[in-house]
Amino acid sequence: MPTVAVGDLKDDDFLLDVREDDEWQAGHAAGALHIPISEFVGRYRELTEAAPQDGRVHVICRSGGRSAQVTMYLVQQGIDAVNVDGGMQIWAAAGRPVVTDQGTPGSVL
Repeated sequence: MPTVAVGDLKDDDFLLDVREDDEWQAGHAAGALHIPISEFVGRYRELTEAAPQDGRVHVICRSGGRSAQVTMYLVQQGIDAVNVDGGMQIWAAAGRPVVTDQGTPGSVL
């Protein structure tokens, strides 16, 4: 499965967060698109409308398991997608900003 390290992500890379609502509300990467894995198939069109044409989708969850499932699905659909290795736990540990919807500092559940 295609993966990418948090340290290799650029600030303008397209990020898809597939964690559930409570996890997202506690804290997420600014600018990420949020579609919970439990709603992903039904909301798939939101991703295809938001993702950059001919761009890569970087899929993230808490630790990498759920995002791996979504990444495999996207690759099967012909989308250039990669799993963010270690997820939001590594994101936060690397010092990347974690924010709430209000823009205040957040946390990773």
